[in-house]
Amino acid sequence: MSERLQPGDPAPDFTLPDADGNEVSLADHRGRKVIVYFYPAALTPGCTKQACDFTDNLELLAGAGYDVIGISPDKPEKLAKFREKEQLRVTLLADPDKKVLDAYGAFGEKKLYGKTTVGVIRSTVIVDEEGKVERALYNVKATGHVAKIIKDLGI
Repeated sequence: MSERLQPGDPAPDFTLPDADGNEVSLADHRGRKVIVYFYPAALTPGCTKQACDFTDNLELLAGAGYDVIGISPDKPEKLAKFREKEQLRVTLLADPDKKVLDAYGAFGEKKLYGKTTVGVIRSTVIVDEEGKVERALYNVKATGHVAKIIKDLGI
């Protein structure tokens, strides 16, 4: 199990394919703050709620200087279906080999209905303009999470 990130840590750089197969890197966003959120699976109820919440608040977040990137182990084709079905406007990236999920501490043991399983830990990492971790939130809830981030960031 990977280490969880702490504020002040350098955010691990990554380059992953988006829903259209185009490469997107964290470095592409240098100079802006980035909300990187990790979710278990596209087209599932909780992940859909979270992605829709980010999409609904995208203009507010962008206006405050934040880009939003969602990362899951899904393949780009599934992300494209997810984006089309839910009319998502956030950048969705595919990490099927879970290297980035692991680097961010968003993959490992978690409790699900009282059982310990291994999988994606719903997490959000906020990266500052210089590529350092500003906040690292683990085991977040899908519902209400975006509103809490907006409140906590004072947007």
